[in-house]
Amino acid sequence: MELVFTKGTGKYDRMDVLRNGVPTEAIDCPRQRIIPHDMVHYAVESTLHRRGFIGRVHDGEAASFQMRGDAESDGVERLVEVFQADGWSGWNTPPADMLDLYQVTCRARACEPLPVRVDDVDAIRSCLLDLTARWEPLAAGESLTLRFER
Repeated sequence: MELVFTKGTGKYDRMDVLRNGVPTEAIDCPRQRIIPHDMVHYAVESTLHRRGFIGRVHDGEAASFQMRGDAESDGVERLVEVFQADGWSGWNTPPADMLDLYQVTCRARACEPLPVRVDDVDAIRSCLLDLTARWEPLAAGESLTLRFER
């Protein structure tokens, strides 16, 4: 499966899902000053080999903001939120602080946390920084294609 992220001109960027080169779904991604939320999902899920939103779409679920809860994907979503907050503050929160925030976030949402270590945080952040470096110079209408495999 390929994910084609296209930089928008207004309030949204877009993610197109391609299967065997054929577009199957298009998702509006609200612009947020950093890479799109679903690109953060890509970094977390592809680095940790965990099944979240992107993995569920890969497995055939329709992309929707109303997906049924699932323990693993809920844990991924909380971790994506923590990394997204880190991005908004410059991608430099100490990994131990991020792990603490992840635990607090999971407890607040009655969600079982994934077993995430400091070296996982470092690996995800490395992926996110690479994606950021590739995304930021794109002009409106230009795209970044990422391949997602399980």
